[in-house]
Amino acid sequence: MEPDTTDKYFIGRCTIVALLFGLTVYSGAARSAPDALDYVNQAIDIRNETRNVTVPAGYVLEILATNLDAPRILTFAENGDLFAGSRSGRVYRIPAPYTKAEVFVATGGYPHSVDFYRGEILIAKTEGLYRAPYRRGQARVDSAAVKLWAPLPAGRGHNSRTVRVGPDGEVYVSLGISGNCSDQFLDESYPFAVRRGGVVRLRDLAPQPVWEAFATGLRNPVGFDWHPRTQIMYASNNGPDHLGFELPPESFAELRPNSFHGMPWYQFDGESLRRDECIRSRPPHDIESVSVPVATFPARNAPMGVAFVPAGAMHPSLEYDAVVALRGSWGTQPHGNSGGDPATRRPPKLVVVRFDADKAYRVDDLVTGFQLPDGKRWARPVGVAIGSDGALYFSSNEGVDGLFRLRRR
Repeated sequence: MEPDTTDKYFIGRCTIVALLFGLTVYSGAARSAPDALDYVNQAIDIRNETRNVTVPAGYVLEILATNLDAPRILTFAENGDLFAGSRSGRVYRIPAPYTKAEVFVATGGYPHSVDFYRGEILIAKTEGLYRAPYRRGQARVDSAAVKLWAPLPAGRGHNSRTVRVGPDGEVYVSLGISGNCSDQFLDESYPFAVRRGGVVRLRDLAPQPVWEAFATGLRNPVGFDWHPRTQIMYASNNGPDHLGFELPPESFAELRPNSFHGMPWYQFDGESLRRDECIRSRPPHDIESVSVPVATFPARNAPMGVAFVPAGAMHPSLEYDAVVALRGSWGTQPHGNSGGDPATRRPPKLVVVRFDADKAYRVDDLVTGFQLPDGKRWARPVGVAIGSDGALYFSSNEGVDGLFRLRRR
């Protein structure tokens, strides 16, 4: 017999609360929580100064290449070369053993990220997706070979663009709205210049490629990746700053075709959705259409890169979990502006969204210690990627501009 719809609604809301607060929902089948991580303290030498970090037991944190300028999102090529976009106008290639970066191409502008597609390297800049011929193991490319493939809405504010080729072979790009409450949306009813705030998919149609909305209503989804088993897309998302230091929480969202995540019209406060009166335009969808986050992080944490741990990488207890880089806040307590004590800022760190039965379950710390007691940061994680060696690599673009590796001992 079909269950009563009231029961389904109740179970669904309970599931949402459970995912957010680490509770377990009875669903008729036994569930076991992901293994808790044990942690150890580790000293690491940074520019002849000793810094202390906390890492999972059995792991060690290493600093590798330090000759990068403002590195951002990381991507491994098929042959194991590691590529990094940057704010410096350069795309870097870092071949194994990953201790020295080389300039692959100087594009100018903001080449935030790259990926590889049908014999080409794709480079996502603020104003468009570019491409150039690429051969396995290629050390560099001339800037003249880099050609615009598909324009993107540009403009100031949240001007990073992340490109990823999905398991379906399609090209996806994420882009944020310009501010806290900007009336911008990924829909043809909006002018092209303000079609922002979510993830778009490329349709390479004659005579020119076309962007179509995949998921909308995301303020600034810098990082996204696909669950290795379900191939469902998940993205980090930066919440707005105008509601103070505690609200709304930053979010980790499950992205489905045509899913709507609310921003800037609706905010999720950790328990329920609310209308944000900072924007007066009519919402493109009603509140019942909003997909709530499957996990959250404390507000003002600036979530960046996302990378799922595939089978055989890192440690068995972390397989199919998602590593997220939290860059830390610029704002301070109590109101979230920049005029307070720097020691109160949210600290940069790496966290892991734990999955159980292919569903997000809770958030655990992975690596902490990048912020000193006085609020100074000696590293701020941005890009994350899992290497074929099973180790986690991440970039930092403040304090140390460089590449780090977290590996098993």
